[in-house]
Amino acid sequence: MTPRTPSAIRLGPRAGSVIALAALLGLVAFFWPFVVAPGRLGAQWAPPLIFGALLLLVLAVVLSEIAEGGIDSKALAMLGVLSAVNAALRPLGAGTAGVETVFFLLVLAGRVYGPGFGFVLGCTSLFASALITGGVGPWMPYQMFGCAFVGMLAGLLPRASGRAEVLMLALYGSFSGYLFGFLLNLSFWPFSVDPGSSIAYLPGLPFTEQWQRYIAFDIATSLGWDTGRAVTTFVCVLLAGPAVLATFRRAARRAHFRAPAHFRPAAAAPPPER
Repeated sequence: MTPRTPSAIRLGPRAGSVIALAALLGLVAFFWPFVVAPGRLGAQWAPPLIFGALLLLVLAVVLSEIAEGGIDSKALAMLGVLSAVNAALRPLGAGTAGVETVFFLLVLAGRVYGPGFGFVLGCTSLFASALITGGVGPWMPYQMFGCAFVGMLAGLLPRASGRAEVLMLALYGSFSGYLFGFLLNLSFWPFSVDPGSSIAYLPGLPFTEQWQRYIAFDIATSLGWDTGRAVTTFVCVLLAGPAVLATFRRAARRAHFRAPAHFRPAAAAPPPER
């Protein structure tokens, strides 16, 4: 069994509490159409407020880790490199039949460098990509949040080695591709379909009927795109996963993330010659 590599970013109690709170608000951000009806008590402003809160929480995670010494210079350098690589890879596939290359690197990096690193990498990758491609908009916080948890959960998967580990990561990457699309559609579903349609969001409907409408909407508008993302991630992890995992683990061993520092007492100065 492959020994677990020490996490590049330590998740202390404070950071864990912030991530748990972010997860709770994230569920509200994604599933608010089933709880709050647009147009009631200014509810149309609820999603932007939640976006802002999530961004602040993500920033708080990063700052708390830096303040606690959880991110050393080597982990920060690795984070910058992988964020730049992911930002450069994304325009190569996004927009063509759902082909998405971001999840491949995100899953493998989260697996090797730990859940904290995967969480931050998901945020920074999507943020950098949005700046490069001009994709800044109300959907960006949703994308950052979704990718952050894809990377974090990859670092929490059970231990495995060899082909079993690669297959596990490939299946997880495929599943996360579908889940990511399913959740992201919730961000614009209430505003994107003619209210007269049978798959449109209608405030006040019972949860079961509302849920059936959303499932139909997701299948009709997004299933093909999500399948492209899932298949791309599965194939990339299956084919290139072993080599990339070995490269990441070799880099982690050489970097010695969070290695303890040892100080030797200074040698006594020789007595002056007479």
